[in-house]
Parts: sequence; structure tokens; C-alpha cells
Amino acid sequence: MISTSWLDARREHWTRLETLVDTATRRGIRALDQGELQELGLLYRQIGADLAMVREDPASTRFAQYLDRLLARAHHTIYATERQQPFRAVASFVLTYPHVFRRNLRPCLLAAVLFLAGGAVGAALTYRVADFATNFVSPQMLQSIERREMWTRSIVSVKPFASSAIMTNNITVSLTAFAMGITAGVGTIYMMVFNGILLGVIGVKCGLAGMSVPLWSFVAPHGVLELPAIVIAGGAGLRLAQGLLFPGLLPRKQSLVRAGSEAVPLVLGCVPILIVAGVIEAFVSPTDLAVWLKFTFAGALLTIFAVYLFVPLTVDSAASRPDTRSPAPATGWR
Repeated sequence: MISTSWLDARREHWTRLETLVDTATRRGIRALDQGELQELGLLYRQIGADLAMVREDPASTRFAQYLDRLLARAHHTIYATERQQPFRAVASFVLTYPHVFRRNLRPCLLAAVLFLAGGAVGAALTYRVADFATNFVSPQMLQSIERREMWTRSIVSVKPFASSAIMTNNITVSLTAFAMGITAGVGTIYMMVFNGILLGVIGVKCGLAGMSVPLWSFVAPHGVLELPAIVIAGGAGLRLAQGLLFPGLLPRKQSLVRAGSEAVPLVLGCVPILIVAGVIEAFVSPTDLAVWLKFTFAGALLTIFAVYLFVPLTVDSAASRPDTRSPAPATGWR
């Protein structure tokens, strides 16, 4: 049964969404400023999760009916506008995603720790055990490293095809890392550690062959986007596992639904990042550009990406802080 305290805490958000929808209905969507539009989208998604919860409680039928009507009105307000302005959804997502990321920073940091730990283990074992690399790297790649030749040269001649294949592979890895969260996180942990080990193995193997500069000048331009995106996808999988393993006071099913409402936008945001990384990996990373240019490009790209994720925008801040104004009267749940 849903507690009274939970209902009291959520009613303010329901009222706020109703106020925004009423304003848009009476005066048009242009009556809402950018912060209110951002808030409208966030509340719509959050209250969708609330509706899933109240539907599970037979005693909360009237709340479910109210939220169903409210979300239908909000859906019409949001998506009717998007049909008129098709780029609004993209712009809204771009502004919303950093807030979603920061709200789920802990599982993303845990995924990063697992990845780095795997990298450290892979590097140490490759350095100490002569044949360890054969468990992770193909014979063709090992032979290329022994000849001190980068195996990436073939990408240059088939750039469009290579770009498509790289994007597909990276997106598949990321979505799999997320989906494996349903295994209580075991599959996600495995993928983070495995990919970290693989990078550590290749890094040390190339280092021992005197190929550190060619390797990292290849990895850096696209890796500053690709590796964080894969880690974020792992964080989304761990967020899913958190909802499954630690439901708190909620029924496990409801906890999983709530975790999914956070994790799905988190992993979907990785897709456009990986698309950009795939283009760079095919058209920039394997080229004969000067090493310093590649590292400069990577540094600039990493700085922009970090600012995007970690520095709150005014719109993001307005949407994320609680509304302190007096709520407008609502009648649906009283």
C-alpha cells in the first residue's frame, strides 16, 4: 500500500504539472519560458513513474485515474507542439541529459572504477605473464604489434563502411552493458571489467613494442567520447540492478520500474555520443595527422564534453530545483 507521506510528497509535483499544462492550454505553449518547458518534460517522465506505482495499489484508484488524465493532457501538450516544431524534442533532450547524468553519477562512477580496475589488472598481468595477451587479443593483432605496425591502417581505405561498423559495434556493446543490469548487475560488471582488461592488455603490449605513441594518438581523438559513453551505459545497467536488488520500501517491481525510468534515458543519451565517436574513429583517428594535433583535438573535445555533462546550465538548474511558489489549486486528487 502506498504511504500517505509518499502521496503528500508527490502531490506538489502533480499540481505543478497541472499548472504548466493549464497555462499551455489557455495561453499556448509559447507562454512557457525555457525553464518551464524543461520542467514540463521532466515532470511528465517522473509522474509517468508515479502512475505505474499507484496502479499497483488497489486503494489508490482515484489517484491513478487523476494521473492518467493529467498525463494524457501533458502528452498532448508536449507532442502536439513537437509535431509543429520537430527540433524541440532534440533540443529538450540535449538540455535534459546532463541533469539525468548527474542524478545518476554514483552508478556511473562505480562503472568507471570497474573499468579502470579491469584495465589495471589487464596491464599488470600482460606485463608479468608472457602469454596472457593471447586470451584477449587476436593472433593477427599480436603479429601486427610484433611487426610494430598499427592494425588500424585498413580503416582509412574504407572510411564510410568502417564508421558504420564501429558505430554499430559500440552501440551494441553499450546497450548490452545496460541490458545486463537485469542480471542483478553481474553481466554489467563483467562487461566493464572485460573491456577494461582488453584496453589494459593492448596498452601494455603496444608499450612493450615501443608503440605507445601510435596507439594512444589513435585512441585519444575518439576515445574521449567512446570510453565515457560505454562507462555511462554501464552506469545505466548498474542503476537498473540497484532498483532490482535494493527496492527499499517499494515492491521490487515498482522499484525496478522507477530505476528503469532513470536508466533508459541515461543509456539512450549514449547513442548520439557513440555516433560522433564512430565518425571520428573512422575519419580522424587513423589518419596521418600530426600527433600533437590529434592530442590537442582530443583535449578540446574532452573539455567540451566534460563541461556539457558537469556544468549546470541555467535551464537545467531551474528544472531540477523544487518549485517554491505556492501551488495552484488542483481538484483531481482531492
